[in-house]
Amino acid sequence: MRAVNLLAGAALALTSVWAVAQENPESLLPKMFDEPAAQPSRTATPRPTPRPTPRPSASAAAPRPAAAAPASTSTSTPVVQAIPTAAPTAAATTFAQDDGTLRRIPSLEELEKMSPEDFEALLGAKVVIDMPPAARRSADEAGMLGADEGGLPMDSLASQNGSLVRVALTGNRGQLVSRWGHILLRRALASRLNPPQGMSAADFLAMRVGLLLRMGETDAARVVLQDLDIADYTPAFGQVAFDVYSRNADFTGLCPVMATQGSLRDDAMWNTSRTICEAFRGNSTAAISKLERDRVRGTMDQIDLLLAQKYAGSAGKARRAVTIEWDKVTTMTPWRYGLAIGTGLEPPASLMTAAGPSYDYATALAPMVSLSRRAAAADRAAAAGVLSNAAMVDLYSQIFADPDVTGEWQDRAESLRDAYTLEDPAARLASMQALWNVTGSALYARQVLTAAAAARMAPSADLADSAPSLIASMLAAGYDANALRWSSVVEAGSRAWGLLVLAAPGRVNAVDNGALDNFVDGDDSAEKRRSAFLAAGLAALERADRGAAERITRDAGMDMGGSTRWTQAIDSAASRGDQASVALLAAFGMQGDNWQRMTPRHLFHIVSALRVVGLDAEARMIAAEAVARV
Repeated sequence: MRAVNLLAGAALALTSVWAVAQENPESLLPKMFDEPAAQPSRTATPRPTPRPTPRPSASAAAPRPAAAAPASTSTSTPVVQAIPTAAPTAAATTFAQDDGTLRRIPSLEELEKMSPEDFEALLGAKVVIDMPPAARRSADEAGMLGADEGGLPMDSLASQNGSLVRVALTGNRGQLVSRWGHILLRRALASRLNPPQGMSAADFLAMRVGLLLRMGETDAARVVLQDLDIADYTPAFGQVAFDVYSRNADFTGLCPVMATQGSLRDDAMWNTSRTICEAFRGNSTAAISKLERDRVRGTMDQIDLLLAQKYAGSAGKARRAVTIEWDKVTTMTPWRYGLAIGTGLEPPASLMTAAGPSYDYATALAPMVSLSRRAAAADRAAAAGVLSNAAMVDLYSQIFADPDVTGEWQDRAESLRDAYTLEDPAARLASMQALWNVTGSALYARQVLTAAAAARMAPSADLADSAPSLIASMLAAGYDANALRWSSVVEAGSRAWGLLVLAAPGRVNAVDNGALDNFVDGDDSAEKRRSAFLAAGLAALERADRGAAERITRDAGMDMGGSTRWTQAIDSAASRGDQASVALLAAFGMQGDNWQRMTPRHLFHIVSALRVVGLDAEARMIAAEAVARV
């Protein structure tokens, strides 16, 4: 391994010291609606941490003290007294070797006890870090999910054309019409996958992380990024790492990268981030002074460097009052937003309205943002697939338990609680309907929020009129078994029936053409688009005659047949059983901001390919979602 400056070790150590020095953290776990019974605690037996065997050159004995000069016994010759040299510092004596390298990195306790002189003596020394082979991670297998943890098979893309994978990754803007398509794509990108032919492992991982960021999956992007050792970063990774930590409002997370791979980039934002890291290493006064000089010189926009000063000022004792004025700011950037929420600021609503949905996703995931702001952003995040039903319920549980949150947010939290706890089924339904009293994507987000409560509803003929909404809510979170209990209540050919015949697992008999015609007759969607999606989904799942499905789509003014390069590519990947390629190509074909962008042809090939490669659950949920959201 390479020899690196002590700055790397000192960066990690001092940042940790700073974190330890803060007040004891308060629990952020929600109280939920009912406190669970206390469980006896179990003490886990810690595993011994393997330690690399030191090399012979690094395990030399401690430096020998210089031999004392013999006392002079002669008085006949003059004695010239030598000029005294500075005594070696405690740090140099304890840690440094004769060749100027460090024997080991000081512990946190040792760093705390050092004098400024001792610490300065260490800055010029070098440390050789030997990472044992068992601790190194292969870039060819980087990712978060193994095949045994829900990830896709590692060798899925090994024989795939790298150019096709590159197009599927870089050509995807990250906004998908389907919530379930988003969830599938996130799973694929986070899987431990071998790179395709003709593509380096680092480039493959950088493309995956970049797409996760465009999807608003900042947490997943950071986890996947950190599965690659910093020593393996390429210049392209400098931009990716910067974007990941900026969007997570975690600028100190960049500090280990700066310490060991600081030369990956040389631009204003990168260098400003390096200065922020200097502040968190204990040089806050010098860092803030440098940021102020850069502001005066106009290295970056005023707002950017003022926010950087405010962020850096939170480290150490060199605190400085910084006034942030947004009046002249016309655009929002991930850098600005990350620094703002990282310092507890709330940018103006007018600025955020035009910023785009990705900032709502970041807000919904940010633990430092207020509960009301996270709730305001949660509808977009849930409809897109960034937030799960459990995450939404957890958020509103915290709101319910917080007396400082009032108004509409507290009212929604109370309605959600009533949807779970009221004894009368009609009253529980009324509480859910109060939450559903919105339109567009917000309605689907509220159905995600109420999914588990809807799953608790017992099927009843008295509630048959509300069955489509209840079933759509259940399927939004994958409660297909609970939804199918309503099969005996719904009428064949109804909207609820259409959702159930798509969502049913296993092999299902072909649907009756008469029921299909009844569905079409009762379809009130524009241009009978809902009927066209139902027909395409049923044909792709082999639950309806393809000829009948093509007739319905033609009557709706759309076409389910025909061939394009994309249909050929996804069908070819499905025939090879390539799950990862099918997932990437399916997501590529689902790009758009609403379901009006989807066509029956695309839906047919997506659902069919997913079924063929064994992703049956995703195929059924995407088909049902198409009918539910039109």
